[in-house]
Amino acid sequence: MGILDILSTKNNTTIPERYKNMSVEEMENRVREIKEKFGERLFLPCHHYQKDEVVQFADATGDSLRLAQLAAKNDKAEYIVFCGVHFMAETADMLTRGDQMVILPDMRAGCSMADMADMEQTERAWKVLQETFGDTVLPVTYINSTAAIKAFCGRNGGATVTSSNAKKMIEWALSQKERLLFLPDQHLGRNTCVDLGIPLEQMAVWDPIHDKFEYDGDLENVKVILWKGHCSVHESFTVENVEEIRRTKPDINILVHPECSHEVVKESDHNGSTSYIIETIKKAPAGSKWAIGTEMNLVKRIIAEHPDKEIMSLNPNMCPCMTMNRIDLPHLLWALETIEQKEQFNQITVDQEIAKDALLALDKMLKIV
Repeated sequence: MGILDILSTKNNTTIPERYKNMSVEEMENRVREIKEKFGERLFLPCHHYQKDEVVQFADATGDSLRLAQLAAKNDKAEYIVFCGVHFMAETADMLTRGDQMVILPDMRAGCSMADMADMEQTERAWKVLQETFGDTVLPVTYINSTAAIKAFCGRNGGATVTSSNAKKMIEWALSQKERLLFLPDQHLGRNTCVDLGIPLEQMAVWDPIHDKFEYDGDLENVKVILWKGHCSVHESFTVENVEEIRRTKPDINILVHPECSHEVVKESDHNGSTSYIIETIKKAPAGSKWAIGTEMNLVKRIIAEHPDKEIMSLNPNMCPCMTMNRIDLPHLLWALETIEQKEQFNQITVDQEIAKDALLALDKMLKIV
């Protein structure tokens, strides 16, 4: 059974059979034809982790927040076909006008990290934190979270962060209150706080499955509470990967995303956001050697764009992000043809009350950075 046999929309409508029988050339020609037909009425942002077969049609590429901001600035687009994952399309919907339609080509393009923090878990955790620490905790959430979690942070005076601005936002948060709850990625939170000089001994992990702290010691000493979530892609890079590279290629630079575990980040030469990784390689001298610890589609694209450098994945056996990969050429074409036919499948809309609170968290970040 192929991927096209199992993917479906929120309406339980399986992708039509005819897309399975079209050639790549036919589909590419149809995408170009529809893009030309709609012109500025259609905006197609693509996340860096998307497949090349989709990225080739992008009107803009970038990380999730940049793409949502570009969508918000696009006054002419009636349709925004967001080639990313669900939480990214949610952010785009919240930042755009009500008469602009945000469409996700495959509703199963989610994010396992974002799914690791739901509202029921978060409300239970917040109750315990209030009972344990009183009114000394400020919640902040990584942009890679659901609109509902962003709204929770907004309602409680917190904000969103990105991997690019996490340091600045955590510094801000700790200037507001004594403690910080960081959702949903423990690794980005831990790595950023270590960079800011906060010792590991002052960080506790909150386990939302078992509703308990993972911490040995007096909780009064805790400054940062890390939600027990992670990126399944970046957590797959290991210290063993680093050691193997060091053994076989001792002159190579290791560059990783801060969603990797602290142990991997500590053993690497450089770490930073997706944009940081791209820019670091772009500025690196010809002939330099790099092992990159991030999503495989992006690593392959970086390799292709920099033939003057020796670049490889930190883990050559790594698979691309499976949820990002759900958006492929057939689903992109299907989304565009439903727009053309005025059949509105896969529209992403965020409840107005949730959006109002989530925008408090988003706007706070945008004002601070």
